[in-house]
Amino acid sequence: MNPIYYVLSINGVLFLFSIIFHFFPPKKINAIYGYRTNKTMKNDTIWQFANAFFIKEFLKYSAISLVAALVLAYMAKELTWQPMAIMLLSLAVSVIKTEQEINKNFDEDGNKK
Repeated sequence: MNPIYYVLSINGVLFLFSIIFHFFPPKKINAIYGYRTNKTMKNDTIWQFANAFFIKEFLKYSAISLVAALVLAYMAKELTWQPMAIMLLSLAVSVIKTEQEINKNFDEDGNKK
């Protein structure tokens, strides 16, 4: 498989999801769409905060992962696991940073600190 197509099918799709998430954020707490954890679904304040923050981070890190994977595809002769690892790393960083920000701004019951 062409390395560029491989990168676009993994990291490009992640970036596409981040753009969709950016332009169509979840409006209300739901069990289908949005940044859903037990803590974020406790009340609307934490839901709005978490989704707004996650969308920003997700868009930023998915764009970085797409560019990094494209550069890697251009430089490498063969790609196997590297684009997938970059994609998982960008997702992990987005989630970890969001959880840190939630814990910094809200207590365990979902009330603002």
